[in-house]
Amino acid sequence: EILAKDVCMQIAAARPEFLDRNAVPADRVEKEMEILKAQAMNEGKPAEIAEKMVQGRIGKFYGEICLVDQEYVKDPSMKVSDLLSSKGAKVLEFARIEKGEGLEKKEENFAEEVAKQING
Repeated sequence: EILAKDVCMQIAAARPEFLDRNAVPADRVEKEMEILKAQAMNEGKPAEIAEKMVQGRIGKFYGEICLVDQEYVKDPSMKVSDLLSSKGAKVLEFARIEKGEGLEKKEENFAEEVAKQING
């Protein structure tokens, strides 16, 4: 029960987009790798060094967007996967809903609204 609450708090606080690396679409990973490689090349690194930098930085990317790869918010020395395995638990899926997400904002023209009230 406490583990489930802690994992829910992790999801709310750290806002993961995916459960694990396997859930991240390949095109998203490719796009991120292109960006990281361009950054490394702009730093003046040779292609082979840039490639190694990309591999290191892609791990950080996964650590930001994948629940099980994130640092556990209550103890950043461990990953969420470490917490789960220490308890013999596994997260199969999760859903995160943000307040106001998906709601359409009603567009109103304040001047028109005032004019309607004045003119009846």
